[in-house]
Amino acid sequence: MKPLAEQMEIMTRGVVDLVSKEALEEKLKRAIDSGKPLRVKAGFDPTAPDLHLGHTVLIQKMRQFQELGHEVLFLIGDFTGLIGDPTGKSETRKPLTAEQIAANAETYKQQVFKILDPERTTVMFNSTWMNAMTPADMIKLAARFTVAQMLERDDFSKRYKEGRPIAIHEFLYPLVQGYDSVAMRADVELGGTDQLFNLLVGRELQRDFGQEPQCVLTMPILEGLDGVQKMSKSLNNYIGVLEPPREIFGKVMSISDDLMWRYYELLSDLSLAQVAELKQAVASGAEHPMEVKKRLGAEMVARFHDAEAAEAARAEFETMFKKKDLPDEIDEVEVQAEGASLGLPAVLSGAGLVKSNSEGMRMIKQNAVSVEREKVSDPKHELAAGERYLIQVGKRRFAYVTVKGA
Repeated sequence: MKPLAEQMEIMTRGVVDLVSKEALEEKLKRAIDSGKPLRVKAGFDPTAPDLHLGHTVLIQKMRQFQELGHEVLFLIGDFTGLIGDPTGKSETRKPLTAEQIAANAETYKQQVFKILDPERTTVMFNSTWMNAMTPADMIKLAARFTVAQMLERDDFSKRYKEGRPIAIHEFLYPLVQGYDSVAMRADVELGGTDQLFNLLVGRELQRDFGQEPQCVLTMPILEGLDGVQKMSKSLNNYIGVLEPPREIFGKVMSISDDLMWRYYELLSDLSLAQVAELKQAVASGAEHPMEVKKRLGAEMVARFHDAEAAEAARAEFETMFKKKDLPDEIDEVEVQAEGASLGLPAVLSGAGLVKSNSEGMRMIKQNAVSVEREKVSDPKHELAAGERYLIQVGKRRFAYVTVKGA
């Protein structure tokens, strides 16, 4: 196994809540000393047949634990799916039928193995132990928590204060999810930030059953393509795991430059140091954000399809992009840089697209300048020497501009 400090750095990448750092370090020390891996749990209710990139934030974290040599337990909540997860819901959620859950669970298994190593993943179903419980067992489980404790959950508390109904079975959901950790003897449980209450219930139940409480790590909820609301199929702002390569690539290319860095942090295999280097390269003008976004798109396609599909999707996008709204003939122009880069206003005037640097700055501030079909609004933007750029000013002025180095 890797050293403790290196494992902790990888495990805590992108994590929002960690309960607790000291306990996780202690568990890791024992695992390293004994050679016995941690049991790392994450559960998914099969409420829809398809997974999207928002779901894979957790699965990606599971793979990191897996690559560190720990035992990954992928729990399919076929029993909890019958209850209906009330997390974040403003009203009682309608449970699915057993047939719907079984069909969705089968597709989940196929999709997660696009990320996880099937040889090192244990797939479990919580119906295995929950169906074996008697009514008396369920009553004993329910007796371990009070109504007051359940109302500490934000969504339950809000609904109660607003006089909106909360069904009794909804209180059972956190208890069942928590008991899963007991049945699985989990050392670590992963979940979204909206699942924190349920994960902490698992810790309490493990204490009650004489087990060492699991460590809890929550991951952020990934924003969808709009960069505002969480990724959701119902909001049509998602990238599906099973979508065709061209769709995955094209959707990645549609996100904003700012959102791109969040996707890199939560989804990419690049280290945080490598992501920081890319970010610095874009900030300095050494890399164009569109090219960096293409790398991300290709990485996502390769993950869920293969490298050949990624290359084909990128090539198709570039062909379609270059043809979109472009005139049949575009001038080829060269401008000279004195150093490793040249400011965009000077490029525009040197290429004859504007009459002066000051006009170039004004057009940039007016959001009327595009470089490689991306709007540029910063008049201090630099273009790296040795590269060829498609530049547009206004609606009708185009040029392929090569910035020559000194």
